[in-house]
Amino acid sequence: MKKLLILLLLLTTLFSCKKTEEEVWVDEIEPVKPIVDFGINFADYNVDQDTVQYYDNLTRILTRQNFSSKKVNQIIEKVKDSLNLKLIKRHKAFTFFRSKDRFNKVQMFVFQPDQLNYVLVDLRDSVVVYKRARPLTFKVRTIAGTLSSSLSETLKNENIDISLKKRLIKVYAWSIDFFKSKKGDKFAVSFTERYINDTIYDGIDSLRCAFFEYKGKKIYAFPFIQDSIKGKTDYYDEQGNALRNFFLKAPLKVVNITSKYTLKRFHPVQQIWKPHYGTDYAAPTGTPIMTTATGTVEMAGYTAGNGNFVKVKHDKTYSTQYLHMSKILVKRGQSVKQGDIIGKVGSTGLASGPHVCYRFWKNGKEVDALKLKLPNSEPMDARNKPRYIKYITPLKRELDSVAAVKFNEPLPAKIQKPVQKPAQPAGKPQPKAKTVAKPKTKKK
Repeated sequence: MKKLLILLLLLTTLFSCKKTEEEVWVDEIEPVKPIVDFGINFADYNVDQDTVQYYDNLTRILTRQNFSSKKVNQIIEKVKDSLNLKLIKRHKAFTFFRSKDRFNKVQMFVFQPDQLNYVLVDLRDSVVVYKRARPLTFKVRTIAGTLSSSLSETLKNENIDISLKKRLIKVYAWSIDFFKSKKGDKFAVSFTERYINDTIYDGIDSLRCAFFEYKGKKIYAFPFIQDSIKGKTDYYDEQGNALRNFFLKAPLKVVNITSKYTLKRFHPVQQIWKPHYGTDYAAPTGTPIMTTATGTVEMAGYTAGNGNFVKVKHDKTYSTQYLHMSKILVKRGQSVKQGDIIGKVGSTGLASGPHVCYRFWKNGKEVDALKLKLPNSEPMDARNKPRYIKYITPLKRELDSVAAVKFNEPLPAKIQKPVQKPAQPAGKPQPKAKTVAKPKTKKK
């Protein structure tokens, strides 16, 4: 009986061991990815990272790394031409690379004035200084959305760097008043983002294209350089019209200046010396007066001095005013485009004859429009139009496609070139189509 029990115990132990051996397994450990930065493999050195403290300077920082006074002076003398010591400010980073032997000696150190740029000081043979930059990569991001309470809030909700707001406002400064945009208006924007070492976000690099709905219309924006020598980038819509409207030189088609902006002029009606804060353009009564730039009619009415007048606000910086009209053709709050007729020349108010007094405001102050350097944009040269259309076609399709997916709309159709029929040679009339006479039916 004892022998039988011992035999059973041995068999049980044997099978248990086999089962255990079959079930034993080892976790696969992923190899640790080496840290490589500044072109240096951190695994080859003992790395000591330091941060500039309050009242720190290069001497104090190097002294903390156990350099002798003689060595500190030698290093400073070598680096002073390559490393701007004024950039060593609080919270800036230093990284020291020490040998892995028993001496633990500093072989190199790196100073980072910002995320991208760095100064590498090599101490292995002699003191050598290198000014370098980390590798940059650029990633395209295209999104579509709807405006919420403000442009800032909208970009924040879409997890977009707020710096894009300034770019968009600048591009659309003459086309869209974002303070008057409606909540729910659609938009799409494509831009490039910078990444250092392919991982560290470094901000927005450039705006590729965009569209915003404004007053029921999509306003596109595409950057384009017309002259490669000048290298000036302007933004245009899908038809090649400049977004940044330049001011017309005058509110009339025929220019006849009779009085300019001056701080001292003898008034022809009041017969006194006083400032004249505008430019007078003489013209027959009834001559159309144009607004010199796109904007909104801020005031339209009559005063004893100005007569019938209109004031147009173009953006938060610029406004223009047109005085002595015989007739006002716009109303307060009305949107007007550059070149729209807003009134007619007259001599109402304090005027000695028919003319328009054109006044110009910058930041709420009347200035001389003839001397002011105004924002302008070169109109699209007809020779550049085919190149521009070819350039923006895939960009526009990209915007429209992203918007269509976002808003569950039909995808934009592929653009197909119209099939042109071969032209008929000159002097040869086209053959007339043959007409087949219907058979006559006999009357019964």
